[in-house]
Amino acid sequence: MAMQLSLKLCEQTDLPALNQLAAQGNHAIEPRYFETAFQEQRDKKRIILLAFQDSSLVGYAHLNFFPQYAPFLRLNIPEIQDIFVHPDLRRQGIGEQIIAACEGEARHLSFTDIGIGVGVLGHFGSAQRLYHRMGYMPDGNGAVFERIPVQPGDMRPIDDRLCLMLLKQL
Repeated sequence: MAMQLSLKLCEQTDLPALNQLAAQGNHAIEPRYFETAFQEQRDKKRIILLAFQDSSLVGYAHLNFFPQYAPFLRLNIPEIQDIFVHPDLRRQGIGEQIIAACEGEARHLSFTDIGIGVGVLGHFGSAQRLYHRMGYMPDGNGAVFERIPVQPGDMRPIDDRLCLMLLKQL
């Protein structure tokens, strides 16, 4: 049974808790990452959805309306990004609820499709299976590195930046 959560849009007063969650979960972020993302939320470029269990922040995700991935941007497809659930609470349905909330926000804003990227390495296996189970399919453009399509013969590191981009019709 999935953990019961409350989900809400990020407010400025939530930023310290976001930074603390990232630190506790060993989630590497750039300095002022959440502050920059929150400004983009104010500018209506993205939203940050927060997941709480009781009063504790346990996860979050971004719904980016101006993704770096050119096909999504060109086709006006928002991208779910940086889904994070505290490591001690994974595999309890939190990520699925956060993604479903992002999908709901996209539907509410009249989007007909939504995108998400997933790393190709094995430690993304749980996410790969979750996204498939939730109806996401590869967009058909193959692997991307830092959201730029990889071409035959390209040499790229095999790390967290090598992804497949997935789509779902809402």
